[in-house]
Amino acid sequence: MLRHIVLIVLCWAFAAHAQQIRILIQSSPLAGYQYHAGSEVWDQLKAGDALTLVREPDNPHDRNAVRVEWQGRQLGYLPRAENQAIAVELDRGSRVEARIARLREARNPWQRVLIDVFVAI
Repeated sequence: MLRHIVLIVLCWAFAAHAQQIRILIQSSPLAGYQYHAGSEVWDQLKAGDALTLVREPDNPHDRNAVRVEWQGRQLGYLPRAENQAIAVELDRGSRVEARIARLREARNPWQRVLIDVFVAI
């Protein structure tokens, strides 16, 4: 019996310290960059920075809207053509994470920020 308890405790401890697995499910440009805080914080942004994805189910322009934030500042949205699967996962309570994949100085605001979106398991 003691062996079983020790084994259970060891398994629990290992699971608690195991690395998180993240699966890349989407790479997208940032939509609406020019309308939000992107240009104000551009010099502070770095590839690899964590982003927060926030559902906006009551958004009058897009019922699948997913707002993208960096340190509490809105940068824009996931593109409408690519946001439905992420919206569904966020609505389900799945662990969805996002990071800045690439930053690029470009005239076209759609080419400035590339975002990677992951599901954590």
